[in-house]
Amino acid sequence: MKQWLVLFQKELLEMARNYKLIWLPLVFILLSMIDPLTTYYMPQILEMSGGLPEGAVFEMPLPSAPEVLMMTVSQLNLLGVLIIVLASMGTIAAERKSGLAGMILVKPIPYSSYVTAKWAGLSVVGLVSVFLGYLAGWYYVTLLFEPISFATFLQSYLLFALWFVFIFTLTIFFNTVVKVPGLVAFATLATVIVLSVLTNTFEKWMMWSPAQLTGNVGSLLIEGRTLEDLWLTVMVTLILVVLLMISAVNILRNKELAE
Repeated sequence: MKQWLVLFQKELLEMARNYKLIWLPLVFILLSMIDPLTTYYMPQILEMSGGLPEGAVFEMPLPSAPEVLMMTVSQLNLLGVLIIVLASMGTIAAERKSGLAGMILVKPIPYSSYVTAKWAGLSVVGLVSVFLGYLAGWYYVTLLFEPISFATFLQSYLLFALWFVFIFTLTIFFNTVVKVPGLVAFATLATVIVLSVLTNTFEKWMMWSPAQLTGNVGSLLIEGRTLEDLWLTVMVTLILVVLLMISAVNILRNKELAE
């Protein structure tokens, strides 16, 4: 346990040195603020930009608060996922490529401790960033439109956070498969995109898919309830996270021993 804590602290220290502890939360906060602010102030923005003929009146019905918050969710699910994957694509792959991972693992350090410490560091920083960003979006939606209860916000965040945990795990898994960070990012994003497309296309047969978590977030915000088979989705996602972590440890062990 002591070794694991040292590795975990090393990971957080490395993120602090790379300023990820600062810029990741800030980026997520800025992404989450964009939609509520631009949606609310769009008439003024158009008027100031001179995009309307003289004397014309622009009237656009404001969407509901849940709909605006869903815009924030979509923003984070698109750009947020991209940023997280790009920021973590070299978590293990870069150390393997440089030989640093081999130097660390030469010591009596279990491969499981090395991989799970990397995963935990990424998850902590990532989930805090997602929470702060989503909280900023919820705050501005509540301030500018209408209140959304904190309980609803928290429930939807937990579902959204589980989706991000799945993405973090995918990133760590592909970090052990290939040594090139760019390939890690490509493989992770391709998997997420394919899974999302298949889930949307064959929704009836893929209620178990982790990608259904974002659908549950939308259903909770818009309709006040989750989709059917939510617990199946949650259980399958957790099982996939565990299986991917076990696979990542075994793949890294076999590759490092082979080399």
